[in-house]
Amino acid sequence: MNELLTAVRAGRHHEVPPLVLALDRPGRRAALAELKELRKEVRGWDWQRRDRIRKALLVAGAGCHTGAAGCASWIGGRDLRDWTRSPYPLILASLKDRDPEWLGDLAHRFAGRAALSDAEYTFVGELTRIARVPLPVTDNLVVGWTELVGAARWRGRTRRPLTDILRDDPHTAVLAPRLFEMPELPPQIDFHDAADSRDHWPGALCALADDGLLDRPHLVERCVSRLMRGGKSVDQRFFLAVLQRLEATEEEESRHLRDWTVMAADGIGPVAAHAQQVLGRLDARGELSTRELAEVSGAVLFRQEKKLVRAQLSLLGTALRRDPSTADALLPAVAEAFGHEGIDVQERALKLVARYLPGVSGTQVRERLASSAAQLGPLHRETVAALFGGPVEEEPQEAYEEFLPPVPVLRRHDPAPETVAELVEEVAARVKSHASERWAPSSGGTDLSSGVTGFERTLDGLVRLARTHREELSESLREALAGVYFVEHGLGPYMVDPRYISTSHGISVVVASLLGLVSERDRSAWRAKTVVPGADACAHAALNGVLLDRVWEAAEAMAAGRVPFLLATPTWHTGAIEAAELVERLRTYRELGVRPGPTDFAQALLRVHRSNGPEGADAAAAAEALGTGEGDRLAAWIRADEPVAPVLRHPATAVSRPSAGNWWQRTTTGVRQVLLATRERPVIQREFPQAFHWLGQAQLPHARECYHWGPDRSSHWTATLPGDPETLAAWLMPDLLFAADQGQRGAVGFLPALAESAGEVGGAMHLALAYGLGARHPEDRTAAVDALLVLATRGLLDGASLGRELAILVDRDLVKVNRTADALGTAAATGAYRTVLTVLAAMLPGLLAYEKTPRGLGDLLSVAAGCAERCGTGGIPPIAGLAATAGRKGASQTVRQAARLLAAFPAGVEESTPDALGPDQGAAGLKI
Repeated sequence: MNELLTAVRAGRHHEVPPLVLALDRPGRRAALAELKELRKEVRGWDWQRRDRIRKALLVAGAGCHTGAAGCASWIGGRDLRDWTRSPYPLILASLKDRDPEWLGDLAHRFAGRAALSDAEYTFVGELTRIARVPLPVTDNLVVGWTELVGAARWRGRTRRPLTDILRDDPHTAVLAPRLFEMPELPPQIDFHDAADSRDHWPGALCALADDGLLDRPHLVERCVSRLMRGGKSVDQRFFLAVLQRLEATEEEESRHLRDWTVMAADGIGPVAAHAQQVLGRLDARGELSTRELAEVSGAVLFRQEKKLVRAQLSLLGTALRRDPSTADALLPAVAEAFGHEGIDVQERALKLVARYLPGVSGTQVRERLASSAAQLGPLHRETVAALFGGPVEEEPQEAYEEFLPPVPVLRRHDPAPETVAELVEEVAARVKSHASERWAPSSGGTDLSSGVTGFERTLDGLVRLARTHREELSESLREALAGVYFVEHGLGPYMVDPRYISTSHGISVVVASLLGLVSERDRSAWRAKTVVPGADACAHAALNGVLLDRVWEAAEAMAAGRVPFLLATPTWHTGAIEAAELVERLRTYRELGVRPGPTDFAQALLRVHRSNGPEGADAAAAAEALGTGEGDRLAAWIRADEPVAPVLRHPATAVSRPSAGNWWQRTTTGVRQVLLATRERPVIQREFPQAFHWLGQAQLPHARECYHWGPDRSSHWTATLPGDPETLAAWLMPDLLFAADQGQRGAVGFLPALAESAGEVGGAMHLALAYGLGARHPEDRTAAVDALLVLATRGLLDGASLGRELAILVDRDLVKVNRTADALGTAAATGAYRTVLTVLAAMLPGLLAYEKTPRGLGDLLSVAAGCAERCGTGGIPPIAGLAATAGRKGASQTVRQAARLLAAFPAGVEESTPDALGPDQGAAGLKI
């Protein structure tokens, strides 16, 4: 046993198997007890020493376990898994004296563990081969199998065909069908839409089915079952691709008739389109009854996808032409399309009803059709009246009421954890996952409790408990974070770089310092990097530098053990601090004789609620009465009630080669940039730590795309300046510009939190909102819609100003009309019809004045018309150019939607001519 332990401590892993095999059962048990103690001891070593013995320790422990369950648990331990070359051949060698039944049990237990890679799959395969038992088919094992297959495709200089790899694998026949039963497909499953390709998973699986290696009818059944179940869009597309390549027979299509109807009604677009095609073939073969066609048509016509709706109307038209006597059953289904938002869909359905209405025999059916036609707007009123033999009674209109989300309610910040166990659990969750960094929607805009305030709670808890329970906290953290990268290898450069840091990295910095993993020399060198030098520095690095300087100061405060708590811990979930509460914290510091940390106090000042009212006056007086320098600074800061960096009230531009005289400028890439500048704030440069100085400097807009930041690193920005949404909007405007123009994903995520912040909302926020509504990616536009609704429900949205900003951005070719239409349509669908119509009434005149119709103008007019029909046009000024557009020749979407919108205005109202948006008109419609 002593020889084994000596070999393990020396890291001689190749000597371990024979030494293990030389031990009898009691000897292995005794050695295992020593190995478990060594494993605990290793967790406190530096990473170089740990790496040297890790593989030997893994192999020895696996060989000394006498139970299969314990052996599987030991092999899967996270702290023993950091190796470059697979240890499994050595583990197999140390287990070669075990009986087949024991090895089979180990294979089944290990196959059920999470996160199996290709190496683990190979290990399990060898165990089952030696034990001569069937391969345990688990989801985790399938993941490992797909990794092995993916690696085999790129082995060597040439890419090997996927079909050949799967055909040669002895386990494909049992593992491939499991793909159709897993909750989600493994990430290694790739495919594309080349119909004739076999070098991706759908094509390869179908090729194996053609060869008889896989059961083709079973695959068809499983594909249909998975498409019925739903799930992630990418998974649905995969199973659809397999099903389409398998080409279901007529008998298989008939057997799943009810499934096709459900898919057509509820499936994602591609799945619904395929189901619709199958239903068309079934109808052509006479296997789809009229009742079934009517039922599925009612559901499909309720969908928003125009392509699906048009195709269903065509299918209904074919059925009616084949048998006009079905009009009583099918026309009510056609009338479902009267409620569709597309005017061309409404007209197509109306023509179909008009063509086959004479064949309707039932009075009730005609009445039902007439009632459905009442949904149609004023544009079709005369046609409907003529079709049904007299004026059709409109549905009684109730007084319009705008539906907006509830006003965001401030939620108090949760207090710091009071016990070591609770704090360690939070720290482990935060440093092991970045999921809590991402923006999450809530009823009030953005939920920061699991992101920024969660970070603040954890940081404050570390400072508090490091002062009172330092040894217990250190030991518990060392055990809970075993296997985490920075604990094993030290802090990575990206974790201490202002360009890349996130709040989870900040916690890692503090924990690493507490555990003695950061030398004094490294701390000094790394903290110096928190200062962002030069006028060319971006806002991301500057705001992140503040965060990084705070965590370094907190780490130093923990080492000294005097600071009882942090001053900058927020009062509210937005990051704001109540002035009276900060006064009380300073009073406690004074009584304890503790000097506030300069960075901690500076952040607290940026977060404190400023006010010139009675509440602010009382807090300022109380702060002044403290008789400390920090109290005097707090009093002056509250009374000043100025933004951190005032935003210039006109647009400015920063380009690589600026041209004097123009507030907008076309860059070398042909993009006209509309950005804002901020003025300097001398008090920040004079009294705040150096890490804050960028915030107090005058900032000219600099339109460049910063690739070093991501949305998972931006959640703390709004909490850094919770009372200055205008300032943050101006600084982060370049990100929004690139989100709209070049498709930077995730850049709009901070807008809902910004809309929820206290402080003045003006031109910068409205310009930021305009960029967000025109963002390329749907999830970014959704974030902008959330921000719009938050501002509207708080009474801070100037719809006309937002509309003018959107018109300017469209004119500069910075946002696309169709994307803006999609975003505003989403906002209107929530019930904010009047809000959206106000925006569009200010935006449309500039777009209608173009000689060449902008792409997407018809969609924008459709949104406006839908809003006008629901909320009315009272108080909305007539839209210049609308009548001229509606009077054009032709039947384009733009002309028809303009006519529809015009019909919603009272007859005889003359158009007003708004002020033109010239090149000298800036944010919020103000002249330069």
